[in-house]
Amino acid sequence: MIRFRITRGNPNKIPLSYVLTGREREYVVVELDYQETERRLIELARDGDKEAFGELVQRFYPGVVAVVYRLCGEVTLAEDVAQETFVRAWLNLSSFQLPAPFRNWLYRIAVNLAFDRLRQRRALPVTTAMEIQEMADPSEDPETVVVKREQATRIQQAIQSLPPAARAVLVLREYGGLSYQEIATTLDIPPGTVMSRLSYARERLRCLLLELVEEHHA
Repeated sequence: MIRFRITRGNPNKIPLSYVLTGREREYVVVELDYQETERRLIELARDGDKEAFGELVQRFYPGVVAVVYRLCGEVTLAEDVAQETFVRAWLNLSSFQLPAPFRNWLYRIAVNLAFDRLRQRRALPVTTAMEIQEMADPSEDPETVVVKREQATRIQQAIQSLPPAARAVLVLREYGGLSYQEIATTLDIPPGTVMSRLSYARERLRCLLLELVEEHHA
C-alpha cells in the first residue's frame, strides 16, 4: 500500500512523500508537476483524504471567489458561494471524471450556485465602496486607492448590468482564464455561442463604461 503525505512548497512542484510498506521499507521523495500533483490529490480526496482535499481548496479557492464576485458583485456572497462550491465538490467527487480539469468543474458548480442565489434575491446586489476598499492593497497611497475604487465600482456595475448568460461567459474568460472550449464545456453550450456571447459582452461592456465615464464627468 502507498500512503501519501502532502507538504507545502513550490505550487508548481509540490514534494510528494510516500512510504512503501512490506518487507523492505523505503522513504522516497519525488517531484511531480502541477497537473500530476492535482490528479494525485483528487484521487486521495476521493478516498476520503480531507487533507488532500484541503490542498485542492487552497489551490482553487481564490479563483472561485474571484469568478463569483464578478458574477454577483458582493464580497460576502462570493465567499459564501465559494464555500458552498467546495462542499458540493467534496460531496460529489465521485462524479468528477479525470482527466477533465478540476478547475473547470468547480467553476461550473460555482456559476450555477451564484445564479441560483441571485435568482432567489430577484435583484442584483450592489457593490459597496466599503467592500471594494477591503480588496485594495493596504500599501497604496489614499489617492490611488480612491481612483482604483472608483474604477472598480464602474467596472463591476457594468458587468452586473450584462445579461446573465453573457456575464458568465465574460467572467469565465476574463477573470477565470478559461479558453473558449473550456467555457463551452463548463456552461454546456456550443463554442460558437461562447464566441458570440463574449463578443456581445465585450462590446456592451465598452459602451456601458463609456456611459458611466460620461455621467461621472457631466
